[in-house]
Amino acid sequence: MDNSFKVVVDSNQEFKITSDDISKIDALQTSSNSYHILEENKSFKAEVTEKDFYHKKYTININNSSYKVVISDGLDLLINKMGFALSSAKDIDSISAPMPGLILEIHVRIGQAVNEDDPLLILEAMKMENVITSPRDGIIKSIMVKKSDAVDKNQLLIEFE
Repeated sequence: MDNSFKVVVDSNQEFKITSDDISKIDALQTSSNSYHILEENKSFKAEVTEKDFYHKKYTININNSSYKVVISDGLDLLINKMGFALSSAKDIDSISAPMPGLILEIHVRIGQAVNEDDPLLILEAMKMENVITSPRDGIIKSIMVKKSDAVDKNQLLIEFE
């Protein structure tokens, strides 16, 4: 799998960053959410002001300017490339495993109302934790797996009413 990330800034700028690029960043963490960065002999103060781990969305202030950032890792890019992106289908009635893995957590119960992008479960695959989110608003009809279950690719996980 590709060791790169797609970073979208303010919905209009897109960058591809590799693990090698990240290792070359001259940054010093100054607090739990703040960093001092040197790039081409210029100093930058960066602070992560908002984090949405499930959706990989962040708000970052750099030298008093605010930026909305969305980060997609190699697995996200692979899932999209393979056509398994769950958020692209609004009319689906079930969710199947996009790849083989292990169910780490289930965040919903039968009969629960969920909104689009709510986290449903966490699937560990290829040593990465992947949050499977709801592709639409709906009510959980059935949950076909339980915590610690090993699942195969395309195995039915959750059905909607």
